[in-house]
Amino acid sequence: MARRPLAAKPGSAPGIFRPDNIVAFTVPEGAPNGLLDFLITAMPDKKRTSVKELLKHRQVKLGDNVTTQFDAMVSAGDKVYVNTTREFQEFTHPRLKLVYEDDDIIVINKGYGLLSMGTDKPGEVTAYSIVREYLKRKDPRNKLFIVHRLDRDTTGLMMFAKTIKAKETMQHNWNNMVLERRYIAVLEGALEPDSGEIRSYLAENSAHEVYSTTVPGKGQLAVTYYRTLKTRQPYSMVELSLATGRKNQIRVHMKDQGHPIVGDRRYGAAPSPIHRLCLHAYTLRFAHPETRRDMNFTAPLPAGFFRLVGGYDFSKE
Repeated sequence: MARRPLAAKPGSAPGIFRPDNIVAFTVPEGAPNGLLDFLITAMPDKKRTSVKELLKHRQVKLGDNVTTQFDAMVSAGDKVYVNTTREFQEFTHPRLKLVYEDDDIIVINKGYGLLSMGTDKPGEVTAYSIVREYLKRKDPRNKLFIVHRLDRDTTGLMMFAKTIKAKETMQHNWNNMVLERRYIAVLEGALEPDSGEIRSYLAENSAHEVYSTTVPGKGQLAVTYYRTLKTRQPYSMVELSLATGRKNQIRVHMKDQGHPIVGDRRYGAAPSPIHRLCLHAYTLRFAHPETRRDMNFTAPLPAGFFRLVGGYDFSKE
């Protein structure tokens, strides 16, 4: 007797795209406390076995989280979502985290050693390629656009646009749309004075190394504000804000002061005790390109920074 083929997951047939059909429920007062029991009462047209299959195949979200637990507890006011087409497309990747997503933008926390976007090297994994693959799994028609970049070895917050309109709105009005960008760096030694402004013109040589010049015609104006948060010799932790967004701006300005970023061998630093460049895009605050809402995100510092300078309470900032 021939064996019956295993049933495919809903929505997984190759070459066929079926858009998500998501049904939303709000748990009312007096509803059953268990998720399975609630769904059975909320979806009277479905058999108990069909509802269990929805849970099994990761087609149910309780709040923002996909769950397969039949006995998950629900309370009045909870939001429950059911994707009747296929499993919810979740984002997981070891090299970056998804911080925020809506119909217009995506904000990520980029990991160390990951390019923002591709070079001429075919097949290279980048933040762009990872996020694009995730969006294409959700819907092959989805698009992704670069808004700004971080250096390969800088970690932290960066954003993409999901529509050309959002991309152009952000890029054409960058200085007005971006309300705050704060970086945290660990430096060799300590800056004197412990806060201030650094201003120079940045140019790039034939080896693609950026350098400062005092001649306006040779480069673009770059302005960096800094504030020392903590010093523990031989290192200091510094907060940096950008009035301009030039390539390698922070790295060059710290080198100019004689206190390069820890691990920045290209700009004069010694080998890093934690084997990385100690620069992190900590805060990104901007006006939403479509709604103009104030969007404010923070990415926790890598633990290695604290190993160099000790603890610091960012809640007082």
